[in-house]
Amino acid sequence: MKSENLLVTLALAMLLSACATPNGPGSTPPAATDPVTPEQRVAAIRVAAGADDRELAVQPLRDPQVEDLREKAGRATAARDYATAADALNQALMIVGDDPAVLQERAEVALLQRDYARADTLARRAHQLGSQVGPLCRQHWETIRQVRQHQRAVLPPLPARHSPEVAAQHAAQIATQDAAIAEAERQRDACTVPVIERM
Repeated sequence: MKSENLLVTLALAMLLSACATPNGPGSTPPAATDPVTPEQRVAAIRVAAGADDRELAVQPLRDPQVEDLREKAGRATAARDYATAADALNQALMIVGDDPAVLQERAEVALLQRDYARADTLARRAHQLGSQVGPLCRQHWETIRQVRQHQRAVLPPLPARHSPEVAAQHAAQIATQDAAIAEAERQRDACTVPVIERM
């Protein structure tokens, strides 16, 4: 009986070690993970706005209810309650669906929720409706850039065993992502216009 138990134990150990062997025959490479957290990405977006008070930044008058909802979202975001923040901003967008600032805030919350596709869509919509220059414009494009950097970070790695065709496809994917990131950087930088010094 003891020998049968020993055989079963050895068989299980061999099976587990075979499953754990990295890049063994027929195995797939481990999935890529993004080393940058969503919180770090949102911090970079906010830094992109800059702090030059001489630069034109249009601040429209807003409905007090919208402002209350934005403040609620801000508090929830600070508490890392991203679902509540998203809900508050969704309510605000039902009142002012074409407000670029609210759309941008919602894009950042989407990124915090790891909903990168929604963050990209919202940032693009905000840019279309916005002034195309200034701090908010930079935030829109930095959001798009951060989404593209995430997509680049999680591209599946090249399998250990691959054909030249697979290697070429992988290199093309990387080049496409790198070009998209560079384009977002160019667009972000184009949002900054020279400041006219006052006499």
